[in-house]
Amino acid sequence: MFSAQVWVLLFTAVSVACVHTLTGPDHYLPFIALAKTRKWSLQKTIFWVLACGSAHVGSSVLLGLGGAAIGWNMQQLSWIENVRGGLAAWALLLFGVLYTLWAIYQLGKQRQHKHFDVSDNGQVYVFEHQHGTTIAPNNRYMVTPWVMFVIFLLGPCEPMIPLLFYPAAQHALIHMLLLVVVYTICTLVTMLTMVLLGYYGIAFLKTAFLEKYLHLFGGISLILCGVGMVFLGW
Repeated sequence: MFSAQVWVLLFTAVSVACVHTLTGPDHYLPFIALAKTRKWSLQKTIFWVLACGSAHVGSSVLLGLGGAAIGWNMQQLSWIENVRGGLAAWALLLFGVLYTLWAIYQLGKQRQHKHFDVSDNGQVYVFEHQHGTTIAPNNRYMVTPWVMFVIFLLGPCEPMIPLLFYPAAQHALIHMLLLVVVYTICTLVTMLTMVLLGYYGIAFLKTAFLEKYLHLFGGISLILCGVGMVFLGW
């Protein structure tokens, strides 16, 4: 039987994975456009979605393992053996607060970020832009499946870092692996669902307006998880 803390972490992993994917049209619209314009088969479409999604998750997990290494090495400090779980929970909360503040700062700063665009003839382009700005055609680059793969590989989901820190501090390898599996499945299933809906011409929720709040949602999820573990005994 899992502890309450593990269930909270699992719920947060599901929330972060699904919200991160749904609020980012870049996770599915380019695949739909490429599949339609290049007349991809269903099998080929699924293959590239899973390949790019796996690269995206893989880079996220690698970042998370960095945080996990810190938590795991807490066993070297015997004097905090009895309080390391509490410290890990506080670290999760602190990361959530800092990440949320960073997201709010980015909202006000309107910094440039990668974005995808589908032209009238169905070609997919990637470019750097700020919300509300106009992009010149010569500042865009045509997207191929391999370009998509590299973009997803280099675009991890940062909130994965503290989620693996807590079970690492408890030396619970099985819980770490469970979080990785749950996060991976939720991300891939959400991506695939949205792409298949578009592939078959089924209308889905318009989430483009939520895209700039993507990091903010992730930070809030971490704060709620940290508050529950630190103050509410979850």
